[in-house]
Amino acid sequence: MAAPTTAERQASPDSDGPPPTVRRRRAVLAALIAATVLVAGGTWLLYGSSWLRVTQVKVMGTRVLTPAEVEAAAAVPLGGPLESADTVGIASRLTKRLLRIDHVAVERSWPHTIELKVTERTPAALVESNGKYVEVDADGVRFATIESIPGGIPLVQLAPAQGASYRYFGTKTLLRSAVKVAGELPDAVRRQARVIRVTSYDGISVRLSGGRTVVWGSAENGAEKAAALTALMKAAKGADQFDVSAPTSPAASSS
Repeated sequence: MAAPTTAERQASPDSDGPPPTVRRRRAVLAALIAATVLVAGGTWLLYGSSWLRVTQVKVMGTRVLTPAEVEAAAAVPLGGPLESADTVGIASRLTKRLLRIDHVAVERSWPHTIELKVTERTPAALVESNGKYVEVDADGVRFATIESIPGGIPLVQLAPAQGASYRYFGTKTLLRSAVKVAGELPDAVRRQARVIRVTSYDGISVRLSGGRTVVWGSAENGAEKAAALTALMKAAKGADQFDVSAPTSPAASSS
């Protein structure tokens, strides 16, 4: 007698349990239901529950600013879901409201915290304005006004606006050149710099402590000039005049 066919076995009431196709369909359906439950549960946990809400703000990296100032400017809404916190908007508010902030990383720290990792601008030079001093970073951004000159930051002095350089380049360009020079000075020299004087586009000089002077020339080729100045100051320790306007042939002298 021939064995029953697959169709006959599936139709037979004596077969063991449901046929394979039915079992597969049930398994797929169960998996879909489980996935739906997990997604729904996860969504509720992130957005609907009270477990993952913003309850605090943590500020890190400040030097001059206080954490309280940063937190106030960030204006992070408390009580809302941590997942939906607008990190881009928070960062934008901070950099617009506090110019001293160069950039900030806004991160979620589960389960309840927004972290603000701040990097403040570093002043490369000062510009006098109405009896006070404006801090300017190496990119030429003016970000804060202070009452007095702190140590280690040179003051930019522009000569009276006259001559071809002022007519052609303008005061803003010459000021940016001076700030660029301040940012490219070797670290050891920058700490001794007192005044960066600009008389023309290629007439920039730096007055150091102890009455010493560095003739820098234009703001171009700053890296080469910095390297030449470092070597020159080591070789001519008794000199008080250093000329690196032509970095391939620097010169030193004593007055």
